[in-house]
This record gives sequence, structure tokens and C-alpha cells, in this order.
Amino acid sequence: MRRVVVTGVGTVSPCGTDAATTWDNVSNGRSGIAGIRGFDPTEFASQIAGECTDFDPLQHMAKRRLRECARFIQLAIVASAEAIKSSGFEPTDEEKERVGTFIGVGFCGLEVFEDTCKTLFDKGPRRVSPYFVPSVISNLAPGQVTIDWGFKGPSYTHTSACASGAHAIGDAFRWIQRGEIDAAVAGGAEAAVTPIGVAAFSSMRALSRRNDAPELASRPFDSGRDGFVIAEGAGILVLEARDAAIARGADILAEIVGYGATSDAYHMVQPAPDAEGAQRAMKQALADAKLNPEDLDYVNAHGTSTPMGDVGELVAIRKVYGAHTTDGLAVSSTKSITGHLLGAAGGLEPVLCVLALRDGLLPPTINLDDPDSAGAGMNLVPNRAQERPIRALMNNSFGFGGTNCSLVLQAP
Repeated sequence: MRRVVVTGVGTVSPCGTDAATTWDNVSNGRSGIAGIRGFDPTEFASQIAGECTDFDPLQHMAKRRLRECARFIQLAIVASAEAIKSSGFEPTDEEKERVGTFIGVGFCGLEVFEDTCKTLFDKGPRRVSPYFVPSVISNLAPGQVTIDWGFKGPSYTHTSACASGAHAIGDAFRWIQRGEIDAAVAGGAEAAVTPIGVAAFSSMRALSRRNDAPELASRPFDSGRDGFVIAEGAGILVLEARDAAIARGADILAEIVGYGATSDAYHMVQPAPDAEGAQRAMKQALADAKLNPEDLDYVNAHGTSTPMGDVGELVAIRKVYGAHTTDGLAVSSTKSITGHLLGAAGGLEPVLCVLALRDGLLPPTINLDDPDSAGAGMNLVPNRAQERPIRALMNNSFGFGGTNCSLVLQAP
């Protein structure tokens, strides 16, 4: 089995339109949450989100191409380009046949669906755009990236709710590990901050309604949390076989060493008791990495800021990590800063984990003023980043339907 390393990262997020800006804001605890600007939220119960307000697709692609690409595809294209360029990866035409593209997406093209439905109902079927289908189907996120870069290996989309991006990275890891491809572009993209996206989650009472103080609304593990904050963006990694990366003189940022994926088989939206499925995913990832719990220094938690989900994850971490939970392990949720990018969360957060490994810096959980009792004795990295060498870490991503994914990364 081949070893797999990360050589490039790219993001578009509520905290910045590139990886460096995003990491600077996340590591300094600067919230990317604000009142919704993309549409009038006056009648909505939740009126806040993490929007990529500085993102201008016309800085990256021709105007005529926008009709082919819903916003989630635009985000995927731009984040992938940054990751590829930062990696210095320039395969030959022959080598491109062994480069895969795996980009997870939870929803697809909601804003285009909304606009097209209006057109259909108001103007009739003849006015529906012929670009509707290619602009909204999920696999055009990786598909458009392959067209741009000529990568001819496997290309497909993982759709597993909020674990989509993490599953895409895990699958890319496996393809390279088994020797079936030599490199991959992998991560997640999502753009669901639209009227129907916000209305749907609001009707489930899943979103925070702290509209008067958006930057304080996402507060994982805090007793005052009242729901997650919806967000958009993309996070992409370039993965390569370690030997090949070394041979070409690549700057290796991190190594992926473990991947676990499970299902609760329990409920549509609620985690299983004691987050049993999440426990198994974490244990699988540790076993795959051939590491013990005490070998890890940090867990980037799924930590969405929901009352039930946060407690379940903390219980699961305690059961998996045992005494190490209160004796050395740090746990934080960067969703406190970025909001919840849904299917892209499992793409963005591994990028942040790579940068945390690089810099020896634990990103904070902001707005953690009164920790839930479930976190008693745990280092939840409250409000300020902590400088600390990190040997290895885990990233958790869980989703509706009881899907669970854990990745283990270590310093190169």
C-alpha cells in the first residue's frame, strides 16, 4: 500500500477567497458570519449566514461560462485551481490519465433551480435554458475541473450530506493507496445559501436565530448554542503518492494515514445514542493509521453548534480517546468561525487541518463562553488559538442519514 501526501490546498470560504486569507482569519478567530446579503432575508426566521461575499467568479472565468456553472461549480473550479497551482503539480499528458478528481457536493445548484422554476412557471417550458442540466448536476463540479486541467482518471461526486467532502478525500486516498491512480484533486463544494436552502433548514429549526449578533451565532459546545449557521464555499486538496511527490521535489504539507466511514442505521437526522456510529468511524480511522488514541494531539470536530449533535460528538470522543481526552488532546470546531459549509465542510476543514499541522497552531472554538457540561475537563481551545506542535490529528465529518467519516493526518 502506497503512502499518500498532501502537496497543495485551495479554498473559497466566508473567511477569504484563498487558503492564506482563510487560514489567517480562522487562526485569529475572525468570524465570517454576517447578515445575509445574497437575497432579502426579512421574512426568514434565520437571517444570517457565512457567504463568500468577496468571491467574484468573473475574476477567474469568462462571463459566458457562468451559464454553464452554478455557484457550487464556480467555487469548486476556483478552489481546485489554487490547490493545483500551489502544489506545483504539472503532470504530462500520459500522467494525466492517472489523476483522479473527487469533489463532494451535498446540494447542487439551488439558485439555478429556483430561477429556472420561476422561468418555467412564469414564461413556459420553451424558455428553460439548455444549460440548466449541466449547470446543476453534482458531478459537473469535478467534471469542469477535469476539463480545465485535462485529468483523465476517475471523476465523480460523493453526496453524503455534510460528510460529502470528507468522503471524497477518503476515497481519493484509497485510490492512490491501492496504486490505481498516482494523484488526485479532492474535497468539497457547496452553495446552499439561497431562499429555499435557508427556509428549509429554518423550518427544521436547525439554524441559529441569533440575528442581532451574527458573529456570535455559531457557538459549538457552548451551552447557549441554538443551531448551526449555514455557509457556502469550497475546500480542495491535491493528493499524491508520497514517492512520486518526493521524486519531483514537491513541498509536502501533510500525510493522510487513516480513513474511517460508517453508518448509524438509526435515524434521518439524529445521531445514534452515544454517537455510536461516529465512535466506530473514529476507531476505524485510528486502526487504519496504525495509531493509538494518545498518538493524536488534536481533533477538528464536526461541531456544528446544535444542542444534540455537539453533545453526541463529545461523548463519542471521550469513549474513543479515554483518559487522553482530558490529558493532552485538544478539540475545537472551526465552524464557530466559518459557519457550516454542509457538503463542503469536509473539504474545507481538512485544508485547515493541513495548515494547523504546518504551523503548529490549534484553531480556536470562538464564542465558547459557557461550555456544555459534556465538555468538562476537555481542552476545547476556547476563543484563542493555541501554539503547539502537532504530530497527528483527526478530522470528523458527520451527516444526515447517519453517515460518519473520520480522517487522520500527520505531519510529513
